[in-house]
Amino acid sequence: MNVESGISSASRATARPIAIANWLFAVAGLVFIMVVVGGITRLTESGLSITRWDLITGTLPPLSAEKWESEFALYRQTTEYIEVNGPAGMDLAQFKQIYFWEWFHRFLARMVGVAFFIPLAWFWIRNAIPEGYKPRLVALFLLGASQGALGWYMVQSGLVGRTDVSHFRLAAHLLTALFILAGLIWTALDLRQFARGNTKPATLRTAALPVALILFIQLLLGAWVAGLNAGYISSEWPLMFERFYPDNAIEWAGGTWNTLTNDPFLIHWMHRWWAWIAAGALIWLAIRVKPHDRRASIAMHATVGTQVLLGIATVLSGMNIVLAVLHQAVGALLVASLAWGAHVLGRRA
Repeated sequence: MNVESGISSASRATARPIAIANWLFAVAGLVFIMVVVGGITRLTESGLSITRWDLITGTLPPLSAEKWESEFALYRQTTEYIEVNGPAGMDLAQFKQIYFWEWFHRFLARMVGVAFFIPLAWFWIRNAIPEGYKPRLVALFLLGASQGALGWYMVQSGLVGRTDVSHFRLAAHLLTALFILAGLIWTALDLRQFARGNTKPATLRTAALPVALILFIQLLLGAWVAGLNAGYISSEWPLMFERFYPDNAIEWAGGTWNTLTNDPFLIHWMHRWWAWIAAGALIWLAIRVKPHDRRASIAMHATVGTQVLLGIATVLSGMNIVLAVLHQAVGALLVASLAWGAHVLGRRA
């Protein structure tokens, strides 16, 4: 008997869907914090400060002067230090500042892994996981574990020959984190419905799928903007370089695809204006959600409006770090609210 058709009375007696749902919401909260710290790490140019991936020994930061000097020596071999921070006169105290954010980001990643694995094992041993949910929970755990490897793959791209990580790898790392966030929330909501007797998981309805795709494109463009430092290009809004479309700055010499995916001027412009398409699509979906769950609809409206205003404010401020971090944070909340709204519609399929 599977989750769609219900579970046996014996399984129902031991299943703890509400407890598991609350646990998944807590893990989603940790993932959200990780996304925010990841944004700070990127904005402070801290991501290349740790040049090794030590899963166990890297849990603690350097605890002696000798170890700090060793870490700093390794960093001084990177292209970022040689071409940017070295000529700017970075000393050990400044290195410690950027090291902290990268270390904290990796530390949180380890904590998320522990916070997922230990309760998962406990619920599993206690036979508390409702029938049909074990494969999904294992998939979420493995996807989260893969983030460590993906994060290191991203860091490697910036250690030699360039001063920043690949914006393609950065986008993959960020979007995977947001997908995990949505998956955790979706599964937790499924389990809450399960506890109420609705054992059929929600499905991604036709109305929500294109909206999710539109938002995915906007998030991808945002990640590329971050990876290419394209946010610093213009502090004007709504114009760029005194024009609506900055054709005086965009060069197509490398070919259409190369320009679409690598030109910081064009990517910044696309991120600005695709935002309105994304906002319109999300508001349309929120209106459809409202008759079924007013709270989910309000969450979607609120995050969309706040995100648009933060995006404009971030540009006008010349990439003020507080506004930029808030912009990434609300972007993650926007993903969470979309997952909630889409689930509301999907459970009525």
